[in-house]
Amino acid sequence: MELLKHFFDLLLHLDKTLVEVVHNYGNLTYLILFLIIFTETGVIVFPFLPGDSLLFVAGTLAAQPNPDTGHPLLNIVLLIPLLMGAAFLGDNLNYLVGDYLGPRVFRENYKFLNRKYLDQTQDFYAKHGGKTIIMARFVPIVRTFAPFVAGVGTMTYRYFASFSIAGAALWVISLTLAGYFFGNIEWVQKNFTLVIYAIILVSVVPPMWSFLKGKLGSPKAGQ
Repeated sequence: MELLKHFFDLLLHLDKTLVEVVHNYGNLTYLILFLIIFTETGVIVFPFLPGDSLLFVAGTLAAQPNPDTGHPLLNIVLLIPLLMGAAFLGDNLNYLVGDYLGPRVFRENYKFLNRKYLDQTQDFYAKHGGKTIIMARFVPIVRTFAPFVAGVGTMTYRYFASFSIAGAALWVISLTLAGYFFGNIEWVQKNFTLVIYAIILVSVVPPMWSFLKGKLGSPKAGQ
């Protein structure tokens, strides 16, 4: 039981303990990172996994030499395409589940689902689906639900996949390279927790501001 508790604690705080994982598991670290990014993106009940901060820390370690071998703790050339693949495949799983459940959602009456909300979401994705999927990549929790809702709606897979690839590439490359180039700066190292919170804040504020502007402006639009 204690081992299981330690495992979940390690999993949920992997952004802070990734150095320990690299030293303990070596090349298996790549598989662990792949599974975490895939799960956060593809399994709708795990939106709390540390995607943004994990990418940043992984990039930071890719610029740090292993004291035993002199080689980087992680290989940035392998890391980026691997995690892009994990993000894209996770998106696909979520989309396919939403696509499978979609007809049931719109055909049957579920007391716990707001039919009007589902119809509005379908219309929203029909008009703004591509931009939404790319933006959602940078918003914790939202990035887990966006592909599912796209699958539930009327978005075709080809349309979804093209924007999913773009979103996965932008998300992984930007955050991983940010860690690679800036994560080992002395000030960043001393204020690492603050930097991680800043990453989350920067991710959430722009779409939240757009949402609030739309809400505040909607009454005027209807006048």
